[in-house]
Amino acid sequence: MSKIVCVTGATSGIGRATAEIFAKNGYNLILTGRRKELLEAVGEELVKKYKIDLMLLNFDVRNREAVDKAFESLPSGWKNIDILVNNAGLAVGLEPVQDGNIDDWERMIDTNVKGLLYVSRKVLPWMVKNNAGHVFNIASIAGKETYANGNVYCATKSAVDSLSRAMRIDMVKHGIKVTNVAPGAVETEFSIVRFKGDLQRADNVYKGYEPLTGADIADTIYYVATLPDHVCINDLVITPKAQASATIFNKQL
Repeated sequence: MSKIVCVTGATSGIGRATAEIFAKNGYNLILTGRRKELLEAVGEELVKKYKIDLMLLNFDVRNREAVDKAFESLPSGWKNIDILVNNAGLAVGLEPVQDGNIDDWERMIDTNVKGLLYVSRKVLPWMVKNNAGHVFNIASIAGKETYANGNVYCATKSAVDSLSRAMRIDMVKHGIKVTNVAPGAVETEFSIVRFKGDLQRADNVYKGYEPLTGADIADTIYYVATLPDHVCINDLVITPKAQASATIFNKQL
């Protein structure tokens, strides 16, 4: 059987692009997502284009019972996951702490931190059993530098950054690689979700420069995943050429 890659949040953006590049190169896929119709559409397209084997797991990473049930439902051969891409995550809202929406906070914490842990807790024991594997945690430049009104989102991505380092320590004796990927500005559904469907406000985030695309991040993940076995890239910050930090851009407006 070909190598197996599991991608969470695979229905759009970085997750969708990551699924595509691995499928294109002959890897079999386990794709997860909470939007059933989109998940099925992505899976159908990839199987048709690349003739790979595929498993779809429809759940919300915030739901621990659903995560457990979905992964336990996999046939035994599919539990030999070679690469896990913890991609599911989001930002919601952009207000100072005193005006923050607590429901937004909980959604980010439950998805970005707890969801990543729920999935990792299911997959890592299988990798440990095989003494092999590679975990990619999709963090953010926001986990490296805190910016105004980013408070809880920045905190969740700082947690991902820290968890990546902790996983690396825990997994090194088992021959498992861990890579923290911290993108800067990537034009996906990210800002549409952050601004709760305000398309004009979301579009303004990417005006005046060329942002990264999901495919840019996916290409990097694939490159790192296919390096020689003894090479592990621990931490990557990836930005557009026009971005110098979380908040400093060279915009030509």
